[in-house]
Amino acid sequence: MKQPGKQFTRTNMNKISFVHSWPLFKQVKKFKLFIIFCLFLSAAQSQDTLIVLQYNLLNYGNITSYCTTINNDINNKDDYLRAITGYIKPDIFTVCEMSSSPSIQLHLLDQVMNSNGVSYYEKASFISQAQSDIVNMLYYNSEKLALKSHVIAQNYIRDADVYQLYFLSDDLLNGDTAFIYCVVAHLKASSGATNENKRKVMAANIMDYLSNHNDDDNYLLMGDFNLYSSDEPAYQQFINYSNANTRFYDPLNQAGAWHNNNAFSNIHTQSTHADNNGCAASGGMDDRFDFILISNNIRNGYKMVKYLPGSFHPVGQDGNHFNKSINSSPQNNSVPSDVLNALYNNSDHLPVTMKLVIGKYVGVDKQETNLEITTVNPVRDRLEISFHLKESNNLTMQLVDLTGRIRIEKFISDKSSRQYLSIPVHSLKSGFYILRFYKGNELLLNRKIVKL
Repeated sequence: MKQPGKQFTRTNMNKISFVHSWPLFKQVKKFKLFIIFCLFLSAAQSQDTLIVLQYNLLNYGNITSYCTTINNDINNKDDYLRAITGYIKPDIFTVCEMSSSPSIQLHLLDQVMNSNGVSYYEKASFISQAQSDIVNMLYYNSEKLALKSHVIAQNYIRDADVYQLYFLSDDLLNGDTAFIYCVVAHLKASSGATNENKRKVMAANIMDYLSNHNDDDNYLLMGDFNLYSSDEPAYQQFINYSNANTRFYDPLNQAGAWHNNNAFSNIHTQSTHADNNGCAASGGMDDRFDFILISNNIRNGYKMVKYLPGSFHPVGQDGNHFNKSINSSPQNNSVPSDVLNALYNNSDHLPVTMKLVIGKYVGVDKQETNLEITTVNPVRDRLEISFHLKESNNLTMQLVDLTGRIRIEKFISDKSSRQYLSIPVHSLKSGFYILRFYKGNELLLNRKIVKL
């Protein structure tokens, strides 16, 4: 016998089915988006980040009449450097102003870099042509990098070293990895036209060498340049060299008269001391001497290495200590107190640091050097593309799915000016697509795009 109760009509059943399936539908959709996002993260995690640190060590292990075992003791400096490098954890550590003694260079490796449970750092070979008492050196994380070569670019006054590193990529056996050249220089110190001209000669020698040997790869130019202004001939050699393919770019892009100018107080790197202790220069923070410049390949990510925008900064610089010691009032909270103390005591220079992103898809994918393009990736509702072809030409843009089907195609008349596209893609399914740019039949770019 049928029990009394609510009678379920087909309409009611449809409603019940929809009500009960809607949460499941939402869960499936969320799960699908989650899987796509995880795949994107997986691709992103195939990239790595390298931390670069450049530091003038102030006569590390080098005894002079003014930097002595009393005011510049190497054992004290080791303690300070352990605090600084332990805080930054550099993968590439280049230094200026250390002793030319190979035993001192090895001492820093053994007593500082490979300490406190760390054992993966190695040092570059040592070459001396200029026979200077103070030299450059490179230390690197051997779990991520290996040293391929080391040569001298110029030896007027002091050597400028060129270290070639390569990234220990998973694709190394297939010959697919990234190379990074670190050009380390310590230009002539002191103001005045004579010293400016000596810096210019050193800079010109470096750039001439690179122009003759540059193989269109990733270059960093770093060191203590002792520059007082962006108008100095040495700086202009670096950023406006006659061979445009060899020029460097300043990540801070803050041109001007840096010396004793409060407008640049947030980028000054010397001196950490307001008072004279006999070794460190006095006068407080009022000069920008320390640099890491980047090549165009690194700026745009053309060769699997890209500068991470906004990552360059002088360690311990808070912008509030113009003409003061870095540990004077007001309190400097830019680094932990033990690191600040180490920065003050170790050297009259602040180290400068930046980050590099390493991977196959870190910036502009380039088959053609004249094409510059940036995209927002992953995309949701619109594909945003900014591009510039440095010669007047017609372009074809395609968005292709993984079956090879062209889903979007645009024909662009490019007049050698930067252009911008905002293309609706909300109708496309979530997943991977390939963005391609052609000039005629020539493929200029082939980039993976993730649609969420």
